[in-house]
Amino acid sequence: MQIRLFISLSLFVMLIGCAQVPDKKGGHYEYFNIESLAKTDIDMVEDIHFSQTLKQLKLLAEKLYKRNPKEWKKTTLPSRDSAIKRIFTRPFPSVNGKRSVDSIRLAFDPHYTGDRVFAYIAGLASMLRLSYNDKDVFFMFDDLDPQKLYNSARNIEVAAWLLRTKRDHRGQLFLLSSEQSNATTNGGYERLFGKMIGQQDTIAKVVAVKNHRTIKNVIQSAAQLVFLPV
Repeated sequence: MQIRLFISLSLFVMLIGCAQVPDKKGGHYEYFNIESLAKTDIDMVEDIHFSQTLKQLKLLAEKLYKRNPKEWKKTTLPSRDSAIKRIFTRPFPSVNGKRSVDSIRLAFDPHYTGDRVFAYIAGLASMLRLSYNDKDVFFMFDDLDPQKLYNSARNIEVAAWLLRTKRDHRGQLFLLSSEQSNATTNGGYERLFGKMIGQQDTIAKVVAVKNHRTIKNVIQSAAQLVFLPV
């Protein structure tokens, strides 16, 4: 009897794990995921913020490779798409043994001869993942640090500033990004950076409220921009 009950319960769990559940309007069906039972609403918000930030980072990679095609051509990869796919594999790759902000810095190192877009975007990706405790998905027992999330937003600001300002010994930008023509600026890059910064700041505040934590705000001038620990 106990064995039958166990088998029945197991089958029930398997069925609901892949069941289709109608939405409130009754017309659209979505798959119910058993993993959602181990998630709070905040965990789902964290999932969404992380995945959306990575989508915007991927768009940034596409834009930078379009403006700097010579970078992916330094590799043996056959196409720009292959270069982007290499960045967003799991785990996010290190570049010359460097990850996070060290990889971002490498993109502007005059002695570095590799793919600078790769170093820049892979560094941002691994830095963002570290701010989420080096995870992709989140459950009720995961405890994120709001200060790390806040610091990652400031680090994106620093990375954006480096992209706009860092030049080589000839006075040329290491990586081309926004174009300026007739006082008109291509704002696509700024919008992407703004979205990523805003999302990290928002999730930092949400986690701080959830865990009754305070965030130490850091104000940096343009002359003092430095990466913060994550």
